[in-house]
Amino acid sequence: MILVENLSVPFDRRVWQECTTLRDAGWEVHVICPRGEKRDTEAYAEIDGVRIHRYPLRAATGGPAGYLREYGTALWHTARLARKVGPVDVVHACNPPDLLFLPALWLKRRGARFVFDQHDLVPELYLSRFGRGEDLLYRGVCALERLTYRAADVVLATNESYRDVAVRRGGRRPADVFVVRSAPDIGRFHPVEPEPELKRGKPHLLCYLGVMGPQDGVDYALRALAKLRDELGRTDWHAVFVGGGDTFDAMVELARRLGLSEQVQFTGRVPDADLVRYLSTADVCLSPDPRNPLNDVSTMNKVLEYMVMGRPIVSFDLKEARVSAGDAAVYAPADDEAEFAGLIALLLDDPEKRALMGKIGQERISGPLSWRNSQASLLAAYAAACRDRAPVPGGGPGRARRRPRR
Repeated sequence: MILVENLSVPFDRRVWQECTTLRDAGWEVHVICPRGEKRDTEAYAEIDGVRIHRYPLRAATGGPAGYLREYGTALWHTARLARKVGPVDVVHACNPPDLLFLPALWLKRRGARFVFDQHDLVPELYLSRFGRGEDLLYRGVCALERLTYRAADVVLATNESYRDVAVRRGGRRPADVFVVRSAPDIGRFHPVEPEPELKRGKPHLLCYLGVMGPQDGVDYALRALAKLRDELGRTDWHAVFVGGGDTFDAMVELARRLGLSEQVQFTGRVPDADLVRYLSTADVCLSPDPRNPLNDVSTMNKVLEYMVMGRPIVSFDLKEARVSAGDAAVYAPADDEAEFAGLIALLLDDPEKRALMGKIGQERISGPLSWRNSQASLLAAYAAACRDRAPVPGGGPGRARRRPRR
């Protein structure tokens, strides 16, 4: 049973890849997650053999109090649906928030093993959003992280930086922490023929893909584009920002105030087919995440998706950005918008460099960063979690269990 609060499934690509990997390895997989707004809206769905139980959830507004309301609602629905599904061999909880250890502990008392899938470092996420490291809420999220680490049988980390946190701060044995990197599905997500009309009559298309939250740096990208136009005199580009989030409306307003409305397009969330069209047409892709306690050690899914599409990237100089992209990106000093703009101009003027960087990115995604490597690590983590126990006996369609191998 996989528990998710942050996104619906299968919209959450990492979770969906984990679901299908486990299904192919012989597991019966149930997912409990929120409903989406425009997709994944059914209360129950069985997709490709994965059983998905969804609940209604309103995203937080109004600061920390809003998150407490959101998380309380999510916990109530998660517990309700977990009781409906019944006994399981493994409960696999994906953060944020670091509260899902509560239903996981209830299931552990009934014989389940607990796999903690750490998508985000919540204390660093709190600092990056609210900037307060000494208040009661910050101490609370640190305590919840410790309790989650303590309750877990094994931990899944998205990169080596997160693994180091689990060992150093979480007190976990290195043998119990497995790196399962996120990676695009190269069988489904691949370039198509460019569509020049997406450039709106300009020679070049710039593209941003991803969430638009306070820590995601869309404001840095917009200010860099204003410098590209005003200080470098470049107007030979159109930019498209694909995605949504807490600051979407604020970013549209910032683009208006910067005088960029005619050159910057905001699409909101779009179907995968449209996303592929934009990325296949883009000349340069943007990863403007500023340096903060979370971003420096996090793997950005957008960087991996730019790479699988063969697009060159401009990024700020972050530790895990370099681990992921290597020479598929050029790096501006952290938070330096003028240098970020200068690197965009550099790539626009050098099509050969853009092509080489795109090739490097695709080779990294199909090689060391491929999902095949993460599949092996995920299955090793499950083997470690279940090494000394027998499967829950069958007992009807509500049972989540290990299926016999064929």
